[in-house]
Amino acid sequence: MKQPLIAAMLVLASALSSLPWPALGQQPLAIKSLAESAGKVWLFTLGPAGGTRVAEVGPIPPIHASQYLLRINEVTGAPGSATPVHTYQGSEAFFVLAGEQGIRSPHGVMRVVAGHAEAGQGAGVPMQVSITGSTELHALVMSVLDASKSFSSPATLP
Repeated sequence: MKQPLIAAMLVLASALSSLPWPALGQQPLAIKSLAESAGKVWLFTLGPAGGTRVAEVGPIPPIHASQYLLRINEVTGAPGSATPVHTYQGSEAFFVLAGEQGIRSPHGVMRVVAGHAEAGQGAGVPMQVSITGSTELHALVMSVLDASKSFSSPATLP
């Protein structure tokens, strides 16, 4: 039996009253969040970059909501572990610190190896995340969510 992935929430930013996706020609708003993982402090910036760039992911598919939530998860798991198939109601991005992760969706399997980042599929796309490498996975996941909705829902893959 496969072991589940373990996700520990590091930082949960309070629901932001607004996070405007800028119209063409407008200056984008930067939202930042800090998390500590793997002996380092990580700065997650949604908008113009700041700090020392480790990875840039995006663009991520925009979502529309009256309130937004920026959620950072630290994910670990043993080789062969997998999540149940699920959907998110927002957008997410992955940065793998160690190991390898596979993200299965109706579009195929996306593999993300240590030191690399990828944007997720977007809201409502069924997916299953698994540890596809031969070593433990350690990853950071940034999600931009509608603060008034649940984080994820069970789903099925076609």
